[in-house]
Amino acid sequence: MHHIEANGCAFLREGGRHTVYFNSTSRKVATIPRHREINDFMAKKICRELEITEPGKQQKSDQGELSDAADSH
Repeated sequence: MHHIEANGCAFLREGGRHTVYFNSTSRKVATIPRHREINDFMAKKICRELEITEPGKQQKSDQGELSDAADSH
């Protein structure tokens, strides 16, 4: 849940055994089961549904591209 919220998604509502999050940037919704731990496959699926980066993957940024270009000169 921390990764989802850190990537700009917001809590929308709760169901019986799940929580629903909304990504206002992509206008996507994902249903997340409430378990103690979510396996890697499920985490990747949720991130794809919300159109956010997967845990452990870096998101491309303008700053990163600029610093790479500056390093090559």
